[in-house]
Amino acid sequence: MPNRHAEITRTTKETEIRLELDLDGTGQAKIETGIGFLDHMLEGFARHASCDLMVRCKGDLHVDDHHSTEDVGICLGMAIDKALGNRSGIRRYGHAILPMDEALVLCAIDLGGRPYFAWEAAMPTPKVGTFDTELVPEFWRSVATLGRMNLHVKVLAGSNTHHVIEAIFKGLARALRDAWEADPRCGGVPSTKGSL
Repeated sequence: MPNRHAEITRTTKETEIRLELDLDGTGQAKIETGIGFLDHMLEGFARHASCDLMVRCKGDLHVDDHHSTEDVGICLGMAIDKALGNRSGIRRYGHAILPMDEALVLCAIDLGGRPYFAWEAAMPTPKVGTFDTELVPEFWRSVATLGRMNLHVKVLAGSNTHHVIEAIFKGLARALRDAWEADPRCGGVPSTKGSL
């Protein structure tokens, strides 16, 4: 497969972001968003997706974490889309049912090129530390839309909000890893239409 690497730079009045992604990495991460909890989640994501991820974000954190979180999701989605190219030779689909202590999460991905976002993941608490948990679906909606993927999350169990969110990030990492991996039996684009 060709080099599946992408670099994204995005500057607005609210955020300044530089993101690098290598889908065929080894799980290395250098994350600096200014939001400790998001950094922790993205480090776990890179590790479990087996991708290399570098993120530097300077955002208007004096307002709140919303713009930085959402815009990092936008950049990650853009990078996934760019790194996949025409999506030839990938498995396309991936899923995971991931446990983390009392939390259990179902995650499913289709990298078929049509964005769709389904979220059944009520958070047990509105915050983890200072992080607003309502930002988790905002992040993943951005990834799904700009990454042109069908993304489903359903929380099956969980009472600890940190565990629930971490299970979502790790579950989606595993699902994406399966979906973007090379399929040795696929002779091209994984669609009867001939393109994605």
